[in-house]
Amino acid sequence: MVTEPSNESKKPAPPADPDRLPLHQEGSVLRRRRAVSGLASAVVIAAAFGFFGGLAGGELTGLIVAVVVAALLGYLVVFTARRRVWLEDGMVLVRVWRTRRVDIAQAERIDLLVTDVRGMRTISLLFNARRRSRAAKVDLAVYAGTGGRELGVLALRRLANALMNNIEANGMVFSELLVAQLKSEARGDAAADRPLYRLAAAAPAGRFAQRFTMDAVSSFVAHLD
Repeated sequence: MVTEPSNESKKPAPPADPDRLPLHQEGSVLRRRRAVSGLASAVVIAAAFGFFGGLAGGELTGLIVAVVVAALLGYLVVFTARRRVWLEDGMVLVRVWRTRRVDIAQAERIDLLVTDVRGMRTISLLFNARRRSRAAKVDLAVYAGTGGRELGVLALRRLANALMNNIEANGMVFSELLVAQLKSEARGDAAADRPLYRLAAAAPAGRFAQRFTMDAVSSFVAHLD
């Protein structure tokens, strides 16, 4: 016997906000896999620390060490898994436990940050608002070898437009960098020939994080074709 679906199941899903553009690059399935993998790794690492702590100070000490390490690593994994970033009306919205907004046009400082973790280099924009507690990081691209993942064309275009309105931190320089990246993509350049990749590759090896100031980015952009 075939039954008709209920009216509730026929209702379309609510439309997404057209003005809110997601800036995170990972799908929900990949995030869940990484979260599960991260939690499993946290348990293994905590057990190892607890074992050595137990050898040094006894069973109770080992148990305390294992619990503390597991809690710290577990919090870091959950924090990373819950983090979401959007662009809306010239503002960067960052949500973990609650949502904070950083107005790109009003940011008093903008830095370009390159992090290197196990051969994967992430190039990001770091916006610092007037309130010191308000900051937002937007990942522009992640590179490994000669390839990687880059933020979409629409997201880069909107970021470039928002940066043009920032006068205090000279956002025009960073806007020109993103426009140069868009032009490179439009020409069909390989990833290794694009501005963001070249900047990421220019960061010194052996450092977890490297900041490029506005002056350094301005000099780089001035020498682009």
